[in-house]
Amino acid sequence: MKSAFWPQWRMAAGSRPSQKPDRPIYAFLDRYATLIVLVLLILLNIAITPNFLSVQTLNVNLTQVCTIVIVAVGMTLVIATGGIDLSVGSLMAIAGALAPMIFMGKIFGIEHVGLAVGLAIILSVAVAGALGAFNGWLVATFHIQPIVATLVLFIAGRGIAQVMTNGNLQVFSVPEFQFIGLGRILGLPFQVIIMAVVVVWAAWMLRRTVFGRQILAIGGNEKAAELAGVPVGRVKIAVYAISGLLAGIAGLIVIAINSASDANLVGLGMELDAIAAVAVGGTLLSGGRASIWGTLLGALTIQIVRYTLLANGVPDAAAMVVKAAIIIAAVWIQRKARAS
Repeated sequence: MKSAFWPQWRMAAGSRPSQKPDRPIYAFLDRYATLIVLVLLILLNIAITPNFLSVQTLNVNLTQVCTIVIVAVGMTLVIATGGIDLSVGSLMAIAGALAPMIFMGKIFGIEHVGLAVGLAIILSVAVAGALGAFNGWLVATFHIQPIVATLVLFIAGRGIAQVMTNGNLQVFSVPEFQFIGLGRILGLPFQVIIMAVVVVWAAWMLRRTVFGRQILAIGGNEKAAELAGVPVGRVKIAVYAISGLLAGIAGLIVIAINSASDANLVGLGMELDAIAAVAVGGTLLSGGRASIWGTLLGALTIQIVRYTLLANGVPDAAAMVVKAAIIIAAVWIQRKARAS
């Protein structure tokens, strides 16, 4: 069994033939560039940005990056199989529209607020996960290209959320629900704790379980993985379902922070932020190699870049241009590393 799987899994996990001696710099940058850039950004901000080392600044950056990281973790798993998920923003909107309808009693009345909130969270995340599994089913069963399969819910999903709410803004004040976005445990924002749990779980799963190795094997060489006995279809459905579940959680955090749900805005552009974090974090966009910790560093790097520019008077539009340049540089380094 080991002999059948091990060569493919080693290659899928990032093991490559020895680098050419004249181009080792690209392999080094491919592995450590994001960490180096993040450290340099932190040092730069310590020097030029007032109050950068304050607890308030730390909280601002962490809370702004939490939902991106949560969604990007799911995107990392999808991209590791050689796919992509454009529907995450729309799934956030659907979960964010459904939850208030449940705990505000618009679908069915539940007198106990704790039960209503618990049911709202479970059902909303479950629906997002089911829709994610639908994406995976289209990819695995009908062999539709992932960008096309997920484009269906990218377009229709936000429309579904708008139909559910009749296009109306849902405003609420339910502390039991808003705790997931605004609450704290031992001084730490609860959403940061959720992000940490998701990152640690995904990193462990990807590197220490058979399922994680199957994900990387499919992205590395799907035909070889299938011949080796990997249930390719089931794995693909599972990763898209996980992506949907995490998008649902992120959607609930967003509306909890805002104390309102707007189907037009929740999750808008999130798919691009998630893909950017994955690319900058070193995960191969062609699949076969993935790093959850790299995705976390990628998201933090993009956030710190944006914060640095805004804190020093640079318009947000310029931050978007810089983010695009970082993505281009990350992809270029990946190509050079693979060619070396």
